[in-house]
Amino acid sequence: MGIFMILFTLIGGITLSAQSSINGTFSRKAGTIETTFLTFLTGTMFLTIFILFFGGGNVLALFDVPKCQLSAALLGTMYLLLTVMAVPRIGVIATNIAGIAGQLVIGVVIDHFGWFNSLVIEFDTKRIFALLFMILSLYFIYKGNKRSKEILNTQ
Repeated sequence: MGIFMILFTLIGGITLSAQSSINGTFSRKAGTIETTFLTFLTGTMFLTIFILFFGGGNVLALFDVPKCQLSAALLGTMYLLLTVMAVPRIGVIATNIAGIAGQLVIGVVIDHFGWFNSLVIEFDTKRIFALLFMILSLYFIYKGNKRSKEILNTQ
């Protein structure tokens, strides 16, 4: 089952990068906030249909959860909005690596302290090196993007 979850997450990452690229281009014409709104509106319509035919949960349970857990919706919206803003300026790969680096940094903190009822996984040398390599890769990708942009602007 674990290999399927990795495969599904890999496919999710592929769709996220494609979405970032498309939304970044679309936002140049429609606007950043408008593009983000359209994405969530389309997602809402799709998920409403999906829930009607395949849903087995309890949508009304959202009234019973601690209110701080509803902040996840705002955090997802902020992620998409910031991604739509970044892609046209720094490119898809730099945007996605920056997003992943941010996820890893906060993930290590969440794991270390066991926030949000997560497993407690101590911060160790391997995690430090993983974060450093991710930040180093972001640096090289961003610098490569800037260099490519400068070359294009001089031609």
